Amino acid sequence: MSSLVILQPAAVMMLLTLAVWLRLYFTRIPAMRRLRVHPQKVVSRAQKAGVDLGDAEARASDNFANLFELPVLFYALCISLYVTGMTDFVHLGLAWGFVILRSVHSAIHLTYNRVMHRFIAYALGGAFLFAMAIRFAFAVF
Repeated sequence: MSSLVILQPAAVMMLLTLAVWLRLYFTRIPAMRRLRVHPQKVVSRAQKAGVDLGDAEARASDNFANLFELPVLFYALCISLYVTGMTDFVHLGLAWGFVILRSVHSAIHLTYNRVMHRFIAYALGGAFLFAMAIRFAFAVF
């Protein structure tokens, strides 16, 4: 198996991040215009906390921030697997499982936002990711 295939789920994760970023700005800018919020009033997260742009914008903003938490480890693992040539079907399956579950998490977060549904997708995705990390760690030691 080519090590290159481990970069495919990483690329899809990047596309998910792009999609959520686009969603964020397609909700944030109209909300700011509708509420007549001057951009200078939301120059930092602390200032933004005092401005309610609506639930859709908040969910998109929160989900975008989430995509820079666990996925950072995912990207590091994918690159490490690629560089070391340790990609196999198990790592690839775990990587795709993580990406699919993160996509489900984002879809729930950006739509009906049922916390327990979102948490299940998050926790299962985390389990896939940590299984991948543990497996990689054992292989390098």
